[in-house]
Amino acid sequence: MPHSLFSCQHLIKRYGDQAVVNDLSFDIAPGECLGVIGPNGAGKTTTIRMCLGQTAPDGGHVTAFGLAMPRDALAIKARLGVVSQMDTLDPDFSCAENLLVYGRYFGLKDAAIRARIPQLLDFAALAHKADAKPGELSGGMKRRLSLARALVNDPQLLLLDEPTTGLDPQARHLMWERLQLLLQRGKSILLTTHFMDEAERLCSRLLVLDHGRKIAEGRPRELIAQHLEPDVVEVYGNGALALATDDAHAAVRALAGRVEVSGETVFFYTQDARALLQALAPLHDLRTLHRPANLEDLFLKLTGRQIREEG
Repeated sequence: MPHSLFSCQHLIKRYGDQAVVNDLSFDIAPGECLGVIGPNGAGKTTTIRMCLGQTAPDGGHVTAFGLAMPRDALAIKARLGVVSQMDTLDPDFSCAENLLVYGRYFGLKDAAIRARIPQLLDFAALAHKADAKPGELSGGMKRRLSLARALVNDPQLLLLDEPTTGLDPQARHLMWERLQLLLQRGKSILLTTHFMDEAERLCSRLLVLDHGRKIAEGRPRELIAQHLEPDVVEVYGNGALALATDDAHAAVRALAGRVEVSGETVFFYTQDARALLQALAPLHDLRTLHRPANLEDLFLKLTGRQIREEG
């Protein structure tokens, strides 16, 4: 990629005989939000840790801003902002004090940090909570404070590891608004997420990982068009499952490019939704939902519908 800000090339990380990350390469351009999606155990967090120099790769290399990790780790980290999955705020400090202490880790003078604190709290919609401690904040407020803290050194690139996990819809939407503002200001973002709507809203480009390997890469809508039929008809209700198996419904299945079952719902992926809906209309006990194919459909097609346990 021309003018790459951050680059990982042929990364490998093994634990015992298992390759958790296996020959993974990607670049991040200035002003880009690159999303990394994949099931539990796909290697997302391990990749982030290698990007930060917290875990040494068994193969490959990481470069950023023309510098090499881990040789230039301190210089690289000075230009990064990080929001991890777990809350790492200091519970004994107020919101303002959390920002002040964190800024000192970058060698910033107290006067410079204090001048930035009101702007950072305002950006996080926490100006009214400057003197509150993290234990007094809601989950959404804590995540926004973590984001404000990650911005204290005015980083060029943010690494966000599932930044909205555990938040209610209102808090997630406010976080998305703040991330969009950062992108508009020219920041770059590397984002891992389990939320497909988050990935589609924020990311200009996506990596799909499974078993440590990159299995797809591209712009969200282009990936959807490349891998999926344009329309999905979901069918559920009494007799829905028979549509997927019974010979009597073979003509209905023939109108779909692909048929999948999840729980009590049958998914028809089709090029001709109108004909499919007409064929289903006489089956009055069934309920249907017609919608465009989306990123969740892509994710499930590429990685499967089976549950992946944590660990």
